[in-house]
Order: sequence, then C-alpha cells, then structure tokens
Amino acid sequence: MLSTLLTDFRIIFERDPAARNWLEVLFCYPGLQALLFHRLAHRLHIIAIPFFPRLISHIARFLTGIEIHPGATIGKGVFIDHGMGVVIGETAIIGDYALIYQGVTLGGTGKESGKRHPTLGENVVVGAGSKVLGNIQIGNNVRIGAGSVVLRDVPSDCTVVGVPGRIVYRSGVKVSPLEHSNLPDSEAQVIRALVDRIELLEQQIQQLQQLQSSAKTPVMVGKFVANEGEEIENKLRCNLRDKAIQQFLDGAGI
Repeated sequence: MLSTLLTDFRIIFERDPAARNWLEVLFCYPGLQALLFHRLAHRLHIIAIPFFPRLISHIARFLTGIEIHPGATIGKGVFIDHGMGVVIGETAIIGDYALIYQGVTLGGTGKESGKRHPTLGENVVVGAGSKVLGNIQIGNNVRIGAGSVVLRDVPSDCTVVGVPGRIVYRSGVKVSPLEHSNLPDSEAQVIRALVDRIELLEQQIQQLQQLQSSAKTPVMVGKFVANEGEEIENKLRCNLRDKAIQQFLDGAGI
C-alpha cells in the first residue's frame, strides 16, 4: 500500500512539468488526493464494509471534482491530471502508469450487471473529455485523443481518435505520452481524398463533354485514346482512396 502511494506521488513529477515541490503536489493536486481517498475506500469495499466506502468516495468527489467508485481497480503510478469531471465506474480496471486528463469518463452503456466498465492496460493515455464506455479492453501503450468516444476493443500500441473512436496504427514510432499535438487527423485525410475524387470526376466529365462535342473529329478521338493510360492510373489512385474512405467509414480497424 505504501509503495503504491509513493509511486502515485513520484509519477507526478515525471508527468507534469508544473510540479515544483512536494508540498505543492501533496496539497494542490486533486488527482493525487482523489487516489488517496480511493485507495482507502477500495480497501474497505474489498472487505465488504457497507456505506463507508461510498461515503468516502462522495467526500472525495466534493473536494476534488473526481468521482471514483470504491469498486474500481486502479494500478500504481496512475496520474489524474487536473481531474475535474473525471468519472470512473465500479467495475473499471486501470493498469499501471496510466495518464488520465480532465473530463474523462470510464463508464458503462446501460443497466447490465457484472463487468460493465472498461479495462485499461499499462501506460495508457486518455485525453481530455474522452469517453471510454462498456466492457471493452484497451491494450497497453494506447493513446486516446482528446474528445474521442471509444466503444470497441483497442489492441496495444495504437492511437485512437474521433467519434466514434478510430484506430490509427503507429508502427515503429515512439511518441511521448505528453505529445498531444502529434495525433493523426483521419477525418482530414478522408476529406482530402474525397475532394481529390471530386476533382478527378470533374475532369472526366469535361473529357466526355469534349468527346461528345467533337465526336466526328478523328483527332480528338485519337487524343482521348492516347490519354487512356493516364486514366487507368487515375482509376488505380481512386481505388486506393476508396479503400481509405471505406476503412474510415468502417472504423479503421475497430
């Protein structure tokens, strides 16, 4: 227990450049205070003491703005940065060294009983305002972009962005957990592909109009045939774009 509390305390200096001294961290970091309350409430919850675990959780919510159910299982070295509005459900499981920002919800999707909240692996980063809902598995080293809504399992070593959350693989790229600006924009990529497709279709329409207006001119027909190889290449590019668009619509791997 003491070792876990010390790890919770030390990780703040590694993750937050604004942490300057131990006194400030101990008294002015609601994420640490909420974890201290939770670890006490969780111990009482495990030995089936009624009422008091929920009371401690409620007091912690009033003081810190962070609501953690006493039944939630939280590993060591977890850092809840800022923390206001964070909600962690009863059957949620959070692995070691996770980083959670304000406004995050680890919740359920209905009134089902049993395991109904997500399980996070180790070194998971959950961006501000993200919602991870249901009994789903989030692998190790996963980064969830701010404002994302994750409803399905996510394998390890992936980045998830968007609503609903879409997986973007980052093979061989090491990204700092604090590097929030280095997130891919899958929506912008798909929009760019759609714009390129529209431009290509407009060019093809213009060529067909020119062919129709000069159908009796052999020179124009020959020119059109000469461009056949270029059109085939354009079609191949379109197929690749169509594949990216379809992946986006299907959830890009989720």
